[in-house]
Amino acid sequence: MTMNILNNKNKRISIFKTLALCLFAAVSLTLVSCDDDMDIQQSYPFTVEIMPVPNKVTKGQTVEIRCELKKTGDYANTLYTIRYFQFEGEGTLKMDNGITFLPNDRYLLENEKFRLYYTAEGEEAHNFIVVVEDNFGNSYELEFDFNNRNVKEDGVISVVPIGNFKPLTR
Repeated sequence: MTMNILNNKNKRISIFKTLALCLFAAVSLTLVSCDDDMDIQQSYPFTVEIMPVPNKVTKGQTVEIRCELKKTGDYANTLYTIRYFQFEGEGTLKMDNGITFLPNDRYLLENEKFRLYYTAEGEEAHNFIVVVEDNFGNSYELEFDFNNRNVKEDGVISVVPIGNFKPLTR
């Protein structure tokens, strides 16, 4: 009978050790697999869609450029800025809120739909780049080209298809 009691006691101890080991393993795996840092995607690619614009502009004429920011995702803390650089011709670029852009200065883009107004200050060719950037390092560039000498001269201001300005490759 003493032997039987010892066997039962050994079985209980063995079961207790096995349960304790399983519990320890479960807790260890849970603690190791948990990570306080959640991976939340913050950076989403985007494009800027533009309505067609004329390919000719005369001195003093203002061209309206209708723009819409197209995002592939939305993160609440994303900020967008806009800037431009004119590399040929003379003119001014304004935002629909009245801000006149200075070359390469960044301005906060407050709306997904916005309008730019380019006013030519000469008859020559006008070429400039508009860059929209977010605070995660993504950017989208558009090149505008007015009065280009390579455009067919037909005397009529025509609407240029979207191919007149394009995203620039990096």
